Amino acid sequence: MRKPVQRSALVTSALTVVLTAYFAGQAFAESPVAQSEEKAAKIVSQLTLDEKVGQLVNVAPAIPRLNIPAYNWWTESLHGAIGALPATNFPEPIGLAATFDDALVHKVAAVVSEENRGLHALARQTGRLGTIGTGLDTWSPNINLYRDPRWGRGQETYGEDPFLTARMGVAFVQGMQGPNPDFPDIIATPKHFAVHSGPESTRHHANVFVSPHDLEDTYLPAFRAAIVEGKAGSIMCAYNRVDGQPACASDLLMKDKLRDAWGFKGYVVSDCDAVKDIAANHKYAPDQAAAVAAGLKAGVDNECNNDTLSGGGPAVAARYKEALAKGYISQADIDQALVRLFAARFRNGDLKGLERPNERPARIPLITPEHTALALTAAEKSLVLLKNDGILPLKSDVKIAVVGPLADSTRVLRGNYSAQQTGTPVSVLSGLRQALPGASITHVPFTPSYTDGDSVPESALQTPDGKPGLLAQYYDATSKPPAGDLPYPEMMKQMAAMSFAKKPSVSRIEPNIAARGNALGKVAQHHRVVWTGFLVPPESGTYRMALTGFMGSLKLEGKELVKLDKPVWGGLPTFVNVTLEKGKKYPIEVMTEAHGLSSIDMLWQRVSENADAELAKAAAGADVIVAVVGLTSSLEGEEMPVQIEGFSGGDKTSLDIPADQRALLEKAKATGKKVIVVAMNGSPIALSWAKDNAAAIVEAWYSGEKGGEAVANVLSGKTNPAGRLPLTFYASVRDLPPFEDYSMKGRTYRYFTGTPVYSFGYGLSYTSFAYAPLAIEGSPEKGLTVTTDVSNTGAREGDEVAELYLTPPAFEGAPRLALRGFSRVSLKPGEHKTVQFKLNPRDLSFVTADGVRQIVPGQYKIDVGSAQPAAGIPHQSGAFTATTAVKIPD
Repeated sequence: MRKPVQRSALVTSALTVVLTAYFAGQAFAESPVAQSEEKAAKIVSQLTLDEKVGQLVNVAPAIPRLNIPAYNWWTESLHGAIGALPATNFPEPIGLAATFDDALVHKVAAVVSEENRGLHALARQTGRLGTIGTGLDTWSPNINLYRDPRWGRGQETYGEDPFLTARMGVAFVQGMQGPNPDFPDIIATPKHFAVHSGPESTRHHANVFVSPHDLEDTYLPAFRAAIVEGKAGSIMCAYNRVDGQPACASDLLMKDKLRDAWGFKGYVVSDCDAVKDIAANHKYAPDQAAAVAAGLKAGVDNECNNDTLSGGGPAVAARYKEALAKGYISQADIDQALVRLFAARFRNGDLKGLERPNERPARIPLITPEHTALALTAAEKSLVLLKNDGILPLKSDVKIAVVGPLADSTRVLRGNYSAQQTGTPVSVLSGLRQALPGASITHVPFTPSYTDGDSVPESALQTPDGKPGLLAQYYDATSKPPAGDLPYPEMMKQMAAMSFAKKPSVSRIEPNIAARGNALGKVAQHHRVVWTGFLVPPESGTYRMALTGFMGSLKLEGKELVKLDKPVWGGLPTFVNVTLEKGKKYPIEVMTEAHGLSSIDMLWQRVSENADAELAKAAAGADVIVAVVGLTSSLEGEEMPVQIEGFSGGDKTSLDIPADQRALLEKAKATGKKVIVVAMNGSPIALSWAKDNAAAIVEAWYSGEKGGEAVANVLSGKTNPAGRLPLTFYASVRDLPPFEDYSMKGRTYRYFTGTPVYSFGYGLSYTSFAYAPLAIEGSPEKGLTVTTDVSNTGAREGDEVAELYLTPPAFEGAPRLALRGFSRVSLKPGEHKTVQFKLNPRDLSFVTADGVRQIVPGQYKIDVGSAQPAAGIPHQSGAFTATTAVKIPD
């Protein structure tokens, strides 16, 4: 065994306090964590003050004299890697939650982790380390509790239940980090800690008051599980205040809970501008120097600041020097954060020096057939059959009229926080044509809609010499880029005035319009791209065309059709209508500039000028109408400027789908043909009309690149659906308390006393299941084992989700009931399997009104079945009694 290195030889006096806290009583050689901290301390002891403060920001510059490469902590991979190469796009987390399959979520996260490592390897090859999406960490998963269906970011979460969210969150963290948390493949960062779930419009200044009961019962369990069980190496603190203190400077959250009660040893990153908000919006600190001091002393090790997007990292870092000069913080405060950050880079392999066992090589390209197959499996398992009057599965020779704005849409599949470049997306229309080759399928385009806007696919593009795709030419900037400490307006002005080379540094064929410069080592960080070729429409008609991104222009037949010069983050695209003929070759030219951060996409949508007549004609020759309706992440999402009926700033003001879609459904019903509703959305929508009028309803979420194929497989019967709702579907927002109120009274299935349209945990199948009586063994104080047999009593193979609900004795703060176990099993006709739930004392506990988690004395009821016991679906019940109160540790 190697002898412990003498700490006094490693560090300056500024590190003494830090090292005493980290290494007291530890032998470095015995622990990978201790070894990484030792190496981190060596680095920190050699840094100048300017070098130190630069590393506290999300854009950590290279330190060449110590062979330390640049590192950008900003990596997003909520349900797929996002970077310079195409990556697999899985269902939004709300869809993954609907699978009720944590083992599947673990597999999905492992694939995303592998693809993230590929992006990091590419950045090393191209010299683009330090750009967003290249780090060996990720700001995922989002495990905030989806308490209110109006929240636009709820699609990013695992739903409204603390237990389900905890299990899915742990599965994602462990899948992302790999089997050894001491040597994570990718460091997971659960967010946003804590008590954070809208409204988006107030998140930068909101002061959220929450009772001790709701904090312990609802808002903290998933975070505790991700840290204590999942061993997440990082965590992100939220924007809002909690009981008066900013979340990123909260003694309760950052110290009492995270560090003390949960024993967290990793690093904390702030949400982007959350530290800035401490002074600017919360007015909790008098200036920015005091704001960074408040964050750093509370435990924020790495600050994300949006000014870094335009190169403002040095100005952001300078606030820490000011805080030090004013005596708000000490060298030891800075050094403690840096040891955590550099230690993490050693353990994830970004910095070399630790022997990482069983390290897997990174794969480029990222996507494999196995990854694509898993995307389809995840999409199929996420689908929830809510109603079926016997019309499903469809017959192989059925005549279908496919209607609705999302019928032929592919952008809707991706949801938010997703890569533009993915595997080939499959719309519901394309999926139906693939799954039912013997069917007669007629598509009726929709009228212009807020949900319009798909990426123009490679199949509609030709290069100047007639090949698939477009000719892309990259021109390097010839003028010097602006300094990184300039104010944002001046920086953008100087970028817009930059000049570019007359000859391209790279010319190549690309499949479509997308920002790919960071994948090319021969292209400068500041560059211009020009794509040329032909647009070849697959059908004649009216098309709406647009560009999205930061800056660019689109020319059609030599005339400028669209120009982007004032991009708005999250804004709806501005479309221009053009009439195009099937098969005709229209010359196009698209230009954009990239300045480190880049984004560009060319959108289109074919629309109908006489939709009512086309619907009537199609319905007359159809057996059934499939209406694909819902929302998109252009309407619901993060802090967006959208202000239209039913939507405000990314959040919803109503549960209704847009008015034009509601009218479409009524017109479809009026044709006299049966209507199958396929809903695509990231949040609960009003389904009362569909429940009363549709022949079948399938909840499809934002189901990833293979979503349309998955929907078609369910409608055709190739796949037997078994998803369950991870949310309560209410009739109206009138059934809910005010959005801004964080009290859980009247919210979610646990505390809602009204009648939902569809309840949490609900979902149907094409077969039927039965449960044997429950066997309950053990004691509440030591844990219980609940066992039952599940049988497939129907005529076809299918999955069943066995859900275990616990109803506690009556006490102040008690929920109606609570999910405390689930198991997804596959059964052939006539087959039965034993399902066993092991409930530990924490699983059996509840939270008193004063915030104490304990096993409450009294009689408990256990229900196991396909849904909540009140849903009218067969289930089995049992009971047990707790005789004494047992307090559960924090």
